[in-house]
Amino acid sequence: MAKSGEREQWGTRIGLILAVAGNAVGLGNFLRFPVQAAQNGGGAFMIPYFIFFILLGIPLMWIEWGIGRHGGKYRHGSAPGMFDVLWKHKLAKYLGSFGLFISLTILIYYTYIESWTLGFSLFSILGFFSNETVQTMPNFLSSYQGITESSTFSSIWTAYLLMLFTFVLNFYILYRGIAQGIEKLAKIAMPLLFIFAIILVIRVVTLGTPDPSLPENSVENGFAFIWNPDFNQLGNPIIWLAAAGQIFFTLSVGMGTIHAYASYLKPKDDIALSALTTASTNEFAEVILGASIAIPVAVAFFGLDMTKAIAQGGAFNLGFVAMPAIFGSAHLPLGEIFGFLWFLLLFFAGITSSVAMGQPIVAFLEDEFGMDRRKAVLTLAAVVLISVQLVVFFLKYGFLDEMDYWAGTFGLVVFALMETILFMWVFGADKAWKEMNDGGDIKIPRIFYYIMKYITPVILAGIMIWWFVQNALPTLLLKNVSPENVPYIWGARVLMLVLFGGIIWLVKKAWNNRKEIF
Repeated sequence: MAKSGEREQWGTRIGLILAVAGNAVGLGNFLRFPVQAAQNGGGAFMIPYFIFFILLGIPLMWIEWGIGRHGGKYRHGSAPGMFDVLWKHKLAKYLGSFGLFISLTILIYYTYIESWTLGFSLFSILGFFSNETVQTMPNFLSSYQGITESSTFSSIWTAYLLMLFTFVLNFYILYRGIAQGIEKLAKIAMPLLFIFAIILVIRVVTLGTPDPSLPENSVENGFAFIWNPDFNQLGNPIIWLAAAGQIFFTLSVGMGTIHAYASYLKPKDDIALSALTTASTNEFAEVILGASIAIPVAVAFFGLDMTKAIAQGGAFNLGFVAMPAIFGSAHLPLGEIFGFLWFLLLFFAGITSSVAMGQPIVAFLEDEFGMDRRKAVLTLAAVVLISVQLVVFFLKYGFLDEMDYWAGTFGLVVFALMETILFMWVFGADKAWKEMNDGGDIKIPRIFYYIMKYITPVILAGIMIWWFVQNALPTLLLKNVSPENVPYIWGARVLMLVLFGGIIWLVKKAWNNRKEIF
């Protein structure tokens, strides 16, 4: 950790790239991406996905690295201070508060989901899945979560203890700091993640047809579904919206985490090539590795139609129901070992993302209140530990889903639109362009100047309006919500309002303290 009064810095450039890539490479790469592809036409989904990667993903990466490094010059490691530097207006810092709210809210429930992957890796190597099928696994998962009871789990306490272990590990890494904590984690976890993924891909590719009596259930048909587009489906706007949404999830843009990491760069450190390398690393993990595991192996064991049906149940069904059933199948020798690798891979992907979500809050408390790292981490840990209790015990009532929609879906687009307008229009496109290219090992192609200034904000505004009309408004009005869930949904909303209100109050207090000093 840095000495008192000094801002921390990354130890090595490769450590920085691995850490930011670890932030981006998360559960969305290996769980959400295959589900989105299966739900939205397979190959047809991939075309708009790559289009939005170019028009949204890469531009937002450069924008967030640019804002972060620029804010770091003024000793700001979080969005409120960074936005205040970009726009000398009293509202700027409060707009930045939205970034802190998103990262904090996602961190609260993400840590719990992350702990499931650790638990399931242990269950796999211990042979818990040997007698499970795709029909019985839903009860296994729900009993683990404390929703139902089974012969394996009669209460939620196994999940709770694993959540506490995951919680302590996350905050220990955060406490260790940028170079000694987050960077060291990335240097260990990211190579192991890729090694495990490559081993799994090789096993999937060589799997062939597990049941010779069902020749249509083959790995080849799984790959064909992903990479052979049905161009007739491209007229469906839902597919385009899903592809754009996946870009946000996969690159972890729109939540303030990349800003925080980039703020610890030196003023002339490269961001042009580093941001592109980070985005490319994430895409390799998602498109090459992520797409080559879950869908092909599910098609090989269950067939294409059933795989699509399983995917309709969401990422949890594919990752925590279908995959354990496959690893427990007699048609997959050494399945318990491959299951252990699969879920440990997910755990590494999860923890490199969750520590990134905590860093903006820690940086805010350090930079704006002068807290030492220990006090800042303990303050954040207390808030997360109290809040996650509600997520754990009210999961079955839609508590987690409500938080995930407003912070982890709709909120990402709102914040991304804010930062794009502030950087490219309020701060100024020419100054932003210079900032992003300053000290760069490459020059960003000039066409991206116009993409970032015009095309990216228009697409973001379109997505935000669409989501509000199609999803956010019905969600806000509690359409299709079971009556027994309504009090808990409002509970989730109250929690989010309290978190957001607390952040606004802290930002106001920090700036008032600054006025008194100066």
